[in-house]
Amino acid sequence: MHIFIKLPWYNGALPNGDRGRRKSRFALYKRPKANGVKPSTVHVISTPQASKAISCKGQHSISYTLSRNQTVVVEYTHDKDTDMFQVGRSTESPIDFVVTDTISGSQNNDEAQVTQSTISRFACRIVCDRSEPYTARIFAAGFDSSKNIFLGEKAAKWKNPDGHMDGLTTNGVLVMHPRGGFTEESQPGVWREISVCGDVYTLRETRSAQQRGKLVESETNVLQDGSLIDLCGATLLWRTADGLFHAPTQKHIEALRQEINAARPQCPVGLNTLAFPSINRKDVVEEKQPWAYLSCGHVHGYHNWGHRSDTEANERECPMCRTVGPYVPLWLGCEAGFYVDAGPPTHAFTPCGHVCSEKSAKYWSQIPLPHGTHAFHAACPFCATQLVGEQNCIKLIFQGPVD
Repeated sequence: MHIFIKLPWYNGALPNGDRGRRKSRFALYKRPKANGVKPSTVHVISTPQASKAISCKGQHSISYTLSRNQTVVVEYTHDKDTDMFQVGRSTESPIDFVVTDTISGSQNNDEAQVTQSTISRFACRIVCDRSEPYTARIFAAGFDSSKNIFLGEKAAKWKNPDGHMDGLTTNGVLVMHPRGGFTEESQPGVWREISVCGDVYTLRETRSAQQRGKLVESETNVLQDGSLIDLCGATLLWRTADGLFHAPTQKHIEALRQEINAARPQCPVGLNTLAFPSINRKDVVEEKQPWAYLSCGHVHGYHNWGHRSDTEANERECPMCRTVGPYVPLWLGCEAGFYVDAGPPTHAFTPCGHVCSEKSAKYWSQIPLPHGTHAFHAACPFCATQLVGEQNCIKLIFQGPVD
């Protein structure tokens, strides 16, 4: 079993709930019957009618339109040794995992903010070996309901030195493999673009530029534990079965929550006991909820004083050290798959206040996630809020009970 987890996880589920093939995480299991395909016959065609005749044969095919008068059609044949899983925005049956655009910082039913999606309807396909070690490879573009992939005249495409055709999708499929695996020693890797045939390229100058990047022959399209896949509007985290076996679980995260609450942290001013709310109550700020000053990390209960500016409603002065900065409620990061270790929740992302282990916070704080069609910035994996501050996260300072 391998797993996709969509970033952000909205700290529990998608804003409108998990439904059918549209959910916050998607597990890939060995299919009862192999449905993988592999390239076979290549046709060079000079008329649209002939191209249509081949694509209507019921076999999978990829069409590369070179001009009005020339199309290369690559037929694909059944591969008994692989399973294929497809990801995209379309709700049509060939798509196994339906993804929608990420709304930065949203935890509400707010998806109407996306006016025009940049995610492809048939974005990418994952091909998994049916025998151990169950290697998974990613390819740009997915087959539609007619079992076809069409790369039109305007799409970036080319003939490789060995003669086979290849191309890129409009906004591309980007992949980043972490260095050192997805462990407490992990370091961010380099973002690459994956072609329709699974080759690895450096990024284009802009997301949808006609000119492809340079071929990176030393790298492959094999997914690793912790690989990030960006579909230009949604980012997915790939976790392998072995990686998840060694990762913390939801039960572990809940145990950490109970442990920190059992220590009875107190507000240093009000002296009232603070407690992280249960993971099931992740949307409502509760009376005992910890709040923190994100410039210094001091944890308090909620209070309504310390404002330093009428214009910046969230700028407060910490009563412990007089540091001025954002003052926000703290939320425990619920998706265990985002943790690189099983350490205690000691650090908060700024400015959203999601809390996780130190090494997990520092890892995600270093990763430049694609944003829109041009930008990259670090973001909280639990809510996609763009991170700010010197380190993008802060060590929390709790005060124990005064007994």
